[in-house]
Amino acid sequence: MRNSRALAVSAAVAAVVGVAAPAAVAGNTPSNIVALPSVIARGGQMTVTVDGCPRGGTMNSDAFRTATLVPVNGANQTSRGYATIDTNARPGTYDIFVHCSGRRLIRPNAFTVIGGVRGGLGGSTSTGATPTDMAIGGGLVATAVIGGGVFWMRRRSEKRL
Repeated sequence: MRNSRALAVSAAVAAVVGVAAPAAVAGNTPSNIVALPSVIARGGQMTVTVDGCPRGGTMNSDAFRTATLVPVNGANQTSRGYATIDTNARPGTYDIFVHCSGRRLIRPNAFTVIGGVRGGLGGSTSTGATPTDMAIGGGLVATAVIGGGVFWMRRRSEKRL
């Protein structure tokens, strides 16, 4: 019983040390790039926050021009910057490249640009009727004419009796 308790305690200590070690080593290296909002329309403004960047730096992406990261007072040595998404950016996911403290960090798929929506007309965006539409409409009209004729002829024959 004592061996299993000692084993459990040593496993817990190893897990805590294993989780804390990367945070202690990180120091002044840029890490944890956060882009908010993560889904944005063209022309919108986005806030990017980078931990481990005490003196500021720059950031860029294919969806926006190079922007400045300004230091923010805090325990994580955080820097923050604002970027405006280009109005001609294509819809899709984009990476953010950060240059800070002489190091470069890439955050793949950091945010998504959404495009405009074609609204108002729904499914009727084609111009004119297609041949399939014409065939279906003609078939419905022919069925209505034949059905009406049969109904009218039967009513006439019932009156004569």
